[in-house]
Amino acid sequence: MTLPVIALVGRPNVGKSTLFNYLTRTRDALVADYPGLTRDRKYGRVRRGETPYLLVDTGGITDNVDGIDLVAKRQVELALEEADVVLFLVDAREGLNSADEAISAMLRKLDKPVILVTNKIDGINAEIAVADFHRLGIGNPVSIAATHGRGVNELLHRVSSELPETIEQTEAELQGQGVAIAIVGRPNVGKSTLVNRLLGEERVVVFDEPGTTRDSVYIPFERNDKKYTLIDTAGMRRRAKVTLVVEKFSIIKALQSVEKANVVIYLVDASEGITDQDAHLLGMVLDAGRALIIGFNKWDGLDFDQRELIKRQTEVKLPFLSFAEKHPISALHGSGVGNLFDVVHKLYDAAMVDMSTSVLTQILKDAVAGHQPPMINGRRIKLKYAHQSGRNPPVVVVHGNQTDLLPAAYGRYLINYFRNKLRLEGTPIKIVFKSPKNPFKAVKNKLSDRQLHKKKRLMEHYKKKKISLKRKSRGA
Repeated sequence: MTLPVIALVGRPNVGKSTLFNYLTRTRDALVADYPGLTRDRKYGRVRRGETPYLLVDTGGITDNVDGIDLVAKRQVELALEEADVVLFLVDAREGLNSADEAISAMLRKLDKPVILVTNKIDGINAEIAVADFHRLGIGNPVSIAATHGRGVNELLHRVSSELPETIEQTEAELQGQGVAIAIVGRPNVGKSTLVNRLLGEERVVVFDEPGTTRDSVYIPFERNDKKYTLIDTAGMRRRAKVTLVVEKFSIIKALQSVEKANVVIYLVDASEGITDQDAHLLGMVLDAGRALIIGFNKWDGLDFDQRELIKRQTEVKLPFLSFAEKHPISALHGSGVGNLFDVVHKLYDAAMVDMSTSVLTQILKDAVAGHQPPMINGRRIKLKYAHQSGRNPPVVVVHGNQTDLLPAAYGRYLINYFRNKLRLEGTPIKIVFKSPKNPFKAVKNKLSDRQLHKKKRLMEHYKKKKISLKRKSRGA
């Protein structure tokens, strides 16, 4: 299923970047009380709500028709073409102005869902503040305070209802396409060269210039009576280095291609070493939960000291990818490339493994016996049984009591324990903890609210009475 794209648009300083950071749970977008801070587009992956999607933060639209504001406006227009749903942000504190009316006129021409979002409602009467915005003719606004997250859940529910219907492929259809292999990495690391080497022909354009590939290229083929689909993606690099508008859309296509893949081959230019950008992009691949091969390209041109340096860099910069397969290759000369298919199949089998409930529960019991969960408020957290709920990546659901209080370190311990016992290589494992719901909790909360109000009144009464008694005693 292709991830839908949501675009944030509006005039400057209405809180688009603040909402972007809140939804993506990052600080990627620069935020300050200064209009026009965002010029370039920023992108991120959102897992909040019912459906994951890609979020695009855009620069503020102004009335200027020249200079950098014109360039920013062109990028906004291209983002609108790519988006499935548009979030139109306005400032509830400042009220409706001519810029908002001009943007709404542009958005009404789109044949796409547009949701009006009135931001900065904290500390004001929201109903009065948003009354004027109904004149924009975009529908009922959703009031939020992006800084504190107020109203964001309602916004996510509205976004989910507006998303176009996506057709998820059945397991038979996915198997008919074979193993999907996405090749990603920074520009000019040899992705297209590797694709041609795997295919044995000049299928994609190769040129000694970064950014030759603009869009993701899907190439189905067969090898030894087995079906594959190779996905050659555009290079992803730092936003400061991204200048061409077409390259910005290439990044979105590359991220969507990772979602469609079974196995991801991330190419690193071994002659340059592992950069901070490599670590950032590998983190995004890890978020997608795909089986991962880190291919160190141009390995044949390194001497012994350089190879040892790469190994040390891997341990220091990529400790969160200890499960990933590391594979030295030379895409140009073909050394190490022939073994890639064997590694791909091993990782694919690990990502698509079927695990029985009895086996998972026994592994869970062994893990708890070896290292028990901590005590919380004098009570030991109990983990009862486990079962599988998904593949690609494997998802294990662990049931127990007080699992919401389980430390993250213990969750990592369970992930490593399950991986070692199941002998799963190259694929991440996701563990979801669930506790039984208390059917009386909702009633208890309602009663406690009334009781709290009554208790507060009694406390105020006794406090006044105590003060009056002290004054009488002093007077006596």
